[in-house]
Amino acid sequence: MQVGTRWTSGDEPPQAVPAALRDGIQGVDALLPVDDLGQPRPRWTLTWLEGRPIAELDTGVIVELDDDGTAVVRHDDEDDFA
Repeated sequence: MQVGTRWTSGDEPPQAVPAALRDGIQGVDALLPVDDLGQPRPRWTLTWLEGRPIAELDTGVIVELDDDGTAVVRHDDEDDFA
């Protein structure tokens, strides 16, 4: 069994986050606007589905691995149109 974890966007992902997801996560973090009003940054949640890591941001952005092990970024509302 693999346990997930949470961390704040923009922070270094915990060691539990697979290297294959890190570039995708850091790419999303780089695109998030800076909040000059001091609002809290969204948080990432790492979970495992059928042994595959999935990182989801509170905003609905998802970073997961495709069948080739490459990180893919999508939004959770994309499932509504499948």
